[in-house]
Amino acid sequence: MCQGLDRHLGFPYTSINGFTGQGCCNWNSEFECCGLVVLTFVFIPFHRFRFLRSVASLTTRAFSLGPVSLQGKAPDMSEGNAHLLVSNVRNRLREIVGASTNWRDHQQALADRLSLSNQLAGSQDELPVRRMKDSYIEVHLPLGTDPTLREKYLNYHKGVRFGRILEDLDSLAVLICYSHTHNKALQRSPLSIVTALVDKIDMRKQVIHPDCDIKFTGHVTWVGKTSIEAKMHMSQYHDGAYTPVLDATFVMVARDPENKRAAFVNPLKPEGPEEEELFQQGEINKTRRVELSTASLLKVAPTAEERKIVHSLFLNTLDTKTVSFRSRVLPPNSVWMEDAKVKGLEICHPQERNIFNRIFGGFLMRKAYELGWANACAYGGCRPNLVAVDDILFQKPVEIGSLLLLSSQVCYTEGNYIQVRVHTEVLDPLTRHHNTTNVFHFTFVTDKDVPNIVPQSYGESMLYLDGKRHFNQTLESQ
Repeated sequence: MCQGLDRHLGFPYTSINGFTGQGCCNWNSEFECCGLVVLTFVFIPFHRFRFLRSVASLTTRAFSLGPVSLQGKAPDMSEGNAHLLVSNVRNRLREIVGASTNWRDHQQALADRLSLSNQLAGSQDELPVRRMKDSYIEVHLPLGTDPTLREKYLNYHKGVRFGRILEDLDSLAVLICYSHTHNKALQRSPLSIVTALVDKIDMRKQVIHPDCDIKFTGHVTWVGKTSIEAKMHMSQYHDGAYTPVLDATFVMVARDPENKRAAFVNPLKPEGPEEEELFQQGEINKTRRVELSTASLLKVAPTAEERKIVHSLFLNTLDTKTVSFRSRVLPPNSVWMEDAKVKGLEICHPQERNIFNRIFGGFLMRKAYELGWANACAYGGCRPNLVAVDDILFQKPVEIGSLLLLSSQVCYTEGNYIQVRVHTEVLDPLTRHHNTTNVFHFTFVTDKDVPNIVPQSYGESMLYLDGKRHFNQTLESQ
């Protein structure tokens, strides 16, 4: 492997066995040990590289500033205190379902789970009632206490890679739900609990320190017949105290051991007014999701107010020198929506599998977030900060070996806010068929106002309105 500097773009390049590509490669030791190299190609319009040059320069300087703080060690993480660590969560999940860490044994272990189908409840009434405290979990990420963990979470800005946090939240949500459905009489759980929806993630703090201990807490707050809502909170120890970083709400579904049909879960009984309020909020969230699905622009026409917005955008782009509906002119300080895309491709390897032999949902969220962040960064010409993650829908599981296509689109802007939609789909190379697996919505904010995004086609106008809806919901929840 040889490295150098491209004299035209100013980017470092890496050459491996004759392959030369622009970009900086940070090799994962797990890939090196097995001789596997995975290259991810992200396609960005050439005229937007100048934004990335300036940002890359800024991030390199930021990364080299100052020593790492030693004041992020939380007292509850001192030696002798037994805590569940983030690194052990997925091991705990494997024990619960009887999955193996070895790829060969993993497939046999899943085949053995088929015999657990007779342990499923015939109705929810057969299952014991649970309380919220039965599923309460506290998990620690000792970035301050254990420096060896930092490299996995560290980004160029001397902050924490939020994509890694998304992976941890997804694993924790599954563990919370298994705690709710735990049956002491069974050695392995017959349930296959998977992520159906990330309802909301609200950031309470923009800066996450890479050298300070992090604590996750969470429990079940609402239960349907086969679905479970779990709320989680993340806080970080800094300046002598824990401060809130984010609040997250995940919706999980229970399936049979083959993950083919729904399975019943334990009912939930709230205790006290605070828990009653949480449970009622879960009911409200369910109703809101149904209403949003019913009013989706993929199903019904825009409202009268939204139609006026679309027509106003159209009129602002007409060329006044001609009397033609086809002659369009880009307004000042604006960008056509077509020019605000970033795409990527992932080959889904067994290393990223979950306990049910599908691609880990947290991995999909991390890849989508990082692509969306890169798009917002290139669009705004500066480093964006995440405000919220909204309405991540898991439509279909992603199988191992799939070709996963990711497409991020800046779909709405307002002031210094950027709304990004990331669409992921699986490509079957034999049939050429595309199947949507996930849709992600991210809201970013920058230090300066960004150009206005302008749709041209009717389809882009619908993306614009959908992005505006998600942006307005984010502002209302802040």
